[in-house]
Order: sequence, then structure tokens, then C-alpha cells
Amino acid sequence: MKIIFKIDEDDARNPGVIADCTGDNAGDSVGPTADGFETYGVTGVALISFIVLGAGMSYMPNGELELIKGGLDIQGKLIVWIFTMRVLMILTSIISYWLNAKASGAIFGKKESFNFETPLTSLIWLTSLISIAVTFAVSYVMIGMMGPNLWWKLSVIISCGTLAAALIPEFTKIFTSSKSKHVEEIVNASREAGASLNIISGIVAGNFSAFWQGLVMVGLMAIAFFTARSGLDEFMVYPTVFAFGLVAFGMLGMGPVTIAVDSYGPVTDNAQSVFELSQIESQPNISKEIEKDYGFKPDFENGKHYLEENDSAGNTFKATAKPVLIGTAVIGATTMIFSIILLLNLQLNLLDPEVLFGIILGGAVIFWFSGASMQAVSTGAYRAVNYIKEHIKLDTAKAASVEDSKKVVQICTLYAQKGMFNIFIVIFSFTIAFACFDANLFASYLISIAVFGLFQALYMANAGGAWDNAKKVVEVDLNEKGTPLHDAAVVGDTVGDPYKDTSSVALNPIIKFTTLFGLLAVEMAVAAPRCVSVGLGIGFFLLGLIFVWRSFYRMRIEPKKVD
Repeated sequence: MKIIFKIDEDDARNPGVIADCTGDNAGDSVGPTADGFETYGVTGVALISFIVLGAGMSYMPNGELELIKGGLDIQGKLIVWIFTMRVLMILTSIISYWLNAKASGAIFGKKESFNFETPLTSLIWLTSLISIAVTFAVSYVMIGMMGPNLWWKLSVIISCGTLAAALIPEFTKIFTSSKSKHVEEIVNASREAGASLNIISGIVAGNFSAFWQGLVMVGLMAIAFFTARSGLDEFMVYPTVFAFGLVAFGMLGMGPVTIAVDSYGPVTDNAQSVFELSQIESQPNISKEIEKDYGFKPDFENGKHYLEENDSAGNTFKATAKPVLIGTAVIGATTMIFSIILLLNLQLNLLDPEVLFGIILGGAVIFWFSGASMQAVSTGAYRAVNYIKEHIKLDTAKAASVEDSKKVVQICTLYAQKGMFNIFIVIFSFTIAFACFDANLFASYLISIAVFGLFQALYMANAGGAWDNAKKVVEVDLNEKGTPLHDAAVVGDTVGDPYKDTSSVALNPIIKFTTLFGLLAVEMAVAAPRCVSVGLGIGFFLLGLIFVWRSFYRMRIEPKKVD
């Protein structure tokens, strides 16, 4: 609308502004919170499953698992320790939030202007350091007597995850912050060549970020791996699998703070929208009225600038939260996958065609999902834009009606639900189908889903964040609203929104649902007669293909009829 009608982003006459505010809350606050809660559950199930299946166990000469002496005691103590650590990590987040609020108030409380990213960064690092200290102290008290080295080894492994939740945001800021070189590159490219180079530069930033964040995750998982290899096999089989689960557990320990900084984004964004929608500046004698009622004289111009600058910080930290949640989901899912492999005693060999088929199928499903989710956004936006074009009234200063705003929200909600329904049926059907075909194929499929999903999500999330803040740089730092440069930045931001707020974040539940539900599906498939499982697999595979077809051909944008 900004480019078509040459109006401000939050122009009160635009009935789509309320839908934008609603989407910000749903996509950047409610959605990640639900995702984080779901990840808590999946990771907890994965760790408990592994403890029951592998802790206090050893292999007999015939290859079967048996409890070692004191095995049940080991399992019980580890389960109690995990639940205690989970509670304490929530408490450390609360304490860290309180301490950071006091410190930030003392340092920045009387300043008119400061870097809004600084208090959020300090909150993340403060929480991480306190959580690590508590991890070592409590582990020593609770499991220090289980073995001379067990408590600190498990503490190191959990701390790798806690540290990851602080390091990943720092690497995200390198590519998405309004002060980053990559965002500067997007702005410079847009100035010279418009929207085309804006899009290309954002894609570059997203791809580079996925590489570096992947290295960070591998590096910390490697530390956990080598720590697990140095004596944990005395207490369990496959200790490295347990270690990866604890890394995800450590990242989840930062969950409350991760969600808090993520929610900061929609709060700042919607605060700016409310300011614009209120049209408070145009109200007669409003400055005198505010001064009389509240004791200060408002500065609308600087207030608007601070809101936009704060929104830029919000964009950055929305971007930092997504890779943490994605990484946690993938590492937790990986632990669950290894539990499936352990439960079914699978032997994955890359020379087996079933394994290769599973890897290829996983990648194919991830790319289909990315397209299907963005197709739903594209079609919904198309319908909403058509409605707005027909009902927007630019010949008046009057704000859009409540009914028109509700209608736009309804249109967006309808297409979101349609897209979600198609996607769920496909994921559900393919999970059952591949589990029924072959256990090795299915395990490979799950691994492929996790790996492809991780890097696709990182790329899309960070590219979207870079485009978003490139627009903010143009609006706030350069003050070039309404220029061709701003138009190019708006195009990039429009592409980035479904990247970062739809496809990337939605990959998390896809990975977790497939893994968790797949555990039940593959067990039933293995127990069923071969002819029954293959028949069910073919049936559900065909059903999935039908809804893959529907995800585009029933959602596509139809050309307008010309009279």
C-alpha cells in the first residue's frame, strides 16, 4: 500500500494496518511462545526416553541391553536432576531479568537517547552467565556423589547449550542489526539498483548467516561430544546422544529470556503503529491538554523518532530469537531420532538405497513446505490488497472503519487457516507413509528434515531480518521516506516478512511434530504385517500428494477477468 498509494506504513486510512498489528503479535509473540513451550515438551520427552532406554544400561554379548548394577538408581537420579535444573533455569531467568532491569534503569533511565539494543544484549548475557554458574553449583550438590567427574561433565554439556543461546544472537546481529555491514550493503545496493539488488543482497546475508550459525552450533556440539566421550559411557550407552539432548536442554534454559526479547519486537512495532493510528498530533490543543493532565509538554517529532529507533532494535531481537528456537528444535529432534534408532535397533548405512531415499525425501518436503507456506501468505495478501484498494478512502483524513479493518483481518485469517490445513494433512500423511514403507527410510527422512529444515529456517529468518532493518535504516538513520530508495527497501521488507515470520518459524513445529508423531507411527508400522504397512504407506502417500497439489492449485492467485 505504501508504494501503490504513496502513504505511510501505518496510515490510519489503511484498513490493513490493524491486520499488520495482529499479525505481529501472532507471528512474533504468540507463535514463538507456543513453539518454545512445545520444544520444552519434545526435548523433555526425548531426554526421559533416552534415560529410560540407555542410562544405567550396557550391552550383553548377544547384543541386547541390560541394566547394570545400580542402573535404576542412575536413571532416577538423572531424571530428578533434569527436572530440578529445568525449574532452576526458569528462576535464573526471572532473577536475571530483575537485575538487568535495575541496572538498565540506573544507567539509561535519565538519558534522552541511547542504543536500545544494549539492555537487551546485557539481559541475554547476564542470564547465560548466571545459568551456567547455577548449573555447576546445583549439579555438584545433586549428582556429585555419582562419580568424581560426572557432575562437571554434564554441567559442561548443558553450558554449551546455554552459551549457544547467547552466542547465536550475537552472530545474528552481525547480519541483521541496523548497525551491521550486511544491512549497510543492502541499503547501498538498493540506492544504486533498486529493489532487485535489495533482494539479492538480503539473500546473500541470509546464506552467510546460516553458514556461520551452523558452525557455532557444530562447535558447541563438538565440545559436548568430546566431553561425553571422556567417561560417560560408564553410566549409559550412547552417551553422545544424551549429550546432544542436554545441549538442547541448555538452550531451552534461556527460553524465558529468548521469548521475552522476541516479544519486544511486536511491542515496539505496535507502539509505533498505535502512535500513527491515534492521529494524536492532529487533535486540537492536544499538547496543552497533555501538559495539563500529565505535567509534561509532548515532543511528537522526537517521540516518533524514538519509536522508530526502538522498532529497529525490536527487529534485531526478533531475528535473534528465531535461530535459537530453531536450533533448539533441531537438536532436540535429533535426540528423539537417536532414541528411535536405539529403540528399534536400526543400522543406518549410506550404501543402502532406503537411507538415500529418506534423505532426498526429507529435503523435498522441506522445500515444498517453504513454498506452500509462502503461497498461503501470497494469496491471502493478494485478496487483502484487492479489498483494501476497493475500500480505502484517500480523499479524507478520516481513519478506516472498524468493519473494513475486521474484514482484512478475516481475509488474512481465512487463508492462513486454509494453508495450515493443507500443510498439516501433507505432513501427517507423509509421516505415516514413510514410517510404513521402511524404518531405515523413515529414520533417514527424519534426519534430513532436521538438517534441511535447520539451514532453510536460518537462511529465511536472517534474510528477512536484514531486509526489515535495511528499511529502518532508510527511514530512521537516513530519513529518506518517500524516496526511490525507500520504495526499494519496502519491497525487500515485503519479501522478508513471509520469510522470517511464516516459513522460517513454522519449520520448528514441522520438525518436532514429524519426529514425535513419527516415533509412534514407526513403532506401529514395525509391529504390523508387512502387506498392511505397505498398503497403508501407499494410501497415505497418495493422500499427501493430493494435498501437495491443493497447497498450490487451490491456493494460487487467479488472474482477474478483463471485461
